[in-house]
Amino acid sequence: MSWFLRGLFGGIKSMSYPIKAEQVPGVSPGLPQGVPHATQAQRALVALCPTSAIVPEQEGLAVREERCIHCMRCADAVSAHPLPWRKDAAWAVRRGCAPVLPAPFARSVHVRVVDAGDCGSCLSEIAHLNDPLYNMHRFGVFITPAPRQADVLIVVGPVTEHMKAPLREAYDAMPEPKRVLAVGACAASGGIFGPSFTSAGGAQEIIPVDMALPGCPPPPLAILEALLALCGQKPLR
Repeated sequence: MSWFLRGLFGGIKSMSYPIKAEQVPGVSPGLPQGVPHATQAQRALVALCPTSAIVPEQEGLAVREERCIHCMRCADAVSAHPLPWRKDAAWAVRRGCAPVLPAPFARSVHVRVVDAGDCGSCLSEIAHLNDPLYNMHRFGVFITPAPRQADVLIVVGPVTEHMKAPLREAYDAMPEPKRVLAVGACAASGGIFGPSFTSAGGAQEIIPVDMALPGCPPPPLAILEALLALCGQKPLR
């Protein structure tokens, strides 16, 4: 009875996001940023990046965010000259011309998740969105098992050979308007695996992708931020 009373009087403790920046332990920092003028030490990060997310660009360095796995080597390896990092949860990279759903979907959107060869990490982070801390239902976001009832298709994994046809079928079964969110570096660009004889190298090779979310895996807060951006509740980068 004591646990029931504590819950009754204490209430459900959801995070303060999006009213203010969330500071609870476990919320990952943002993503690396490019620099217009790179030092010699920073240029060495090009070879250090395991997914070639950091590329030379004239006198500086550019970051292909959809390839970033959030290993933080570019932040920790060269302590004197690390790359600058954003500290927000807006990790998503826009792919489509108009990825935001129409206004009626702003507070009511159903999401279908397709495992296209995920290792389990991205799926685990998505599962946390139902936890009381994140509580995605307060934003009108719900998971559905049926593609015909889905407004947003979340894809995780690099899309293995055996998942190419099921992914296309799930996308074709969704009604218009529909949007696709590739969660994790594997779904966004192929990640560590890349294109190979067993995988397509990302969801965009099979179906249109409106928004890509890097990370290996991205934290639940970044996934929630991307979903709210698709619904029009958060601004797009």
